[in-house]
Amino acid sequence: MRLKDRFSFVGQNIKKNKVRTFMTILATAMGCAFLIVLASIGYGLQQTVVDDTMEQQIVTQIDVHGHEGKDGNYQPLTVSDIEYMESIEGVKAVTRKKNLQQMPVYQIEDYQIEAETVVADFPSELKSGLELHEGRLPKEDNEIVVGYDFANYLHSESDGEAIYDEEGKLKKEYQYKGKLIGKTIKMTVSKGEEAGKEQTQTIPLKIVGMTEKPTREWMEDAKVYISQQVLVEVEAFTGTAKGVIPDSDYEAEDDSNTFDDVKVYAKNLEGVEAISKQLDNANYATYSVVSEMKQINVLFTIAKAGLILVGTIAIVIASIGIYNTMTMAVTERAPDIGIMKAIGANPKTIKQIFLLESSYIGIIGAIIGTIVAYGVSLLVNSGLPLILEMAFDEELPEGLKFSSIPATLVLIAVGICLLVTILSGMRPAKRATKIDVLKAMRREV
Repeated sequence: MRLKDRFSFVGQNIKKNKVRTFMTILATAMGCAFLIVLASIGYGLQQTVVDDTMEQQIVTQIDVHGHEGKDGNYQPLTVSDIEYMESIEGVKAVTRKKNLQQMPVYQIEDYQIEAETVVADFPSELKSGLELHEGRLPKEDNEIVVGYDFANYLHSESDGEAIYDEEGKLKKEYQYKGKLIGKTIKMTVSKGEEAGKEQTQTIPLKIVGMTEKPTREWMEDAKVYISQQVLVEVEAFTGTAKGVIPDSDYEAEDDSNTFDDVKVYAKNLEGVEAISKQLDNANYATYSVVSEMKQINVLFTIAKAGLILVGTIAIVIASIGIYNTMTMAVTERAPDIGIMKAIGANPKTIKQIFLLESSYIGIIGAIIGTIVAYGVSLLVNSGLPLILEMAFDEELPEGLKFSSIPATLVLIAVGICLLVTILSGMRPAKRATKIDVLKAMRREV
């Protein structure tokens, strides 16, 4: 019997029992849709977490927090550590920052702000891919770059009035309205009180640039980035490393040449793991988003496997209906089977016909189930956030995705569905090959 004739035979038999076949296909489709939708929750949440992490951090960035000494304690990083990191193959740049250990007051005209101050190595920052929102990088020692949100907190005198709103943001009427680029701003640092009077020094600086806007809406950058020479001037005034305001408990520490924030940037994503491994072997404490992604992906892989397993149970339940349908088909078509065997049909061919029919049910059910699953996923992603926000009166994180159906999930679901339906039809198909010709002709089966 030709393949075309087999398909024709299957089609004719299905048409004879439309209702029963339809119900079997419907059960299979529901099982397949349930599997896809259930597993899509794991895929959707994983995609949300991964995308959120990738947006918040640079994927080629490796944070280095310190170097483990012979005594087992981690030491601050120095110039020699920076030079070692720069020598590693695949490293694009090594940025290093020092934090001023006090909050200077910055004043421009009648506006002022207390801001976190950082000493940045601008050549390495530029090499790492730093981009400015406005202006340029400093060329002179007295030139500085301010954070994107610096102006939002630069405020005028309040005369005792509340200058911040309920959300903790500066009211517009107190905000600085002018342009910052090219303006001279005064930085006032302190070294504590002496004879009951606070000792301060004012250093004039010129704003030449503004950093790019942070990637996330809730992130803010109101820092001031100064040069090493300005830090030296502050240290000379305070008499302490990194401008620490001395007190009675202060103990002088020689850490003026150590760095508080060191980041290594790989040339590409593939190089991050190798660089991290080399730094770990050299006893550096490191962290990279790639290592976090590995842990996240392992957890979600386990969760997705569990969800797929639970979803498979629904298809297995549907397979009972397929088994019943195929068993009934063998009983009803006994005379046809007897005729085929009488004219010399190979038992293998008869078996293939019934397996083809069960596969047909599985494929149609899988296609319908996949279409339904995509529809449900769309409704979940668009409707569920609104329902949850109304029910709990809380705004969900931006970009949260409850369901995602990648092509791999569809292939897995269709593969499982097809496998289960074929296995369900195996026994009835095998039974069809063992039907006695004479009994079949007399309809005694």
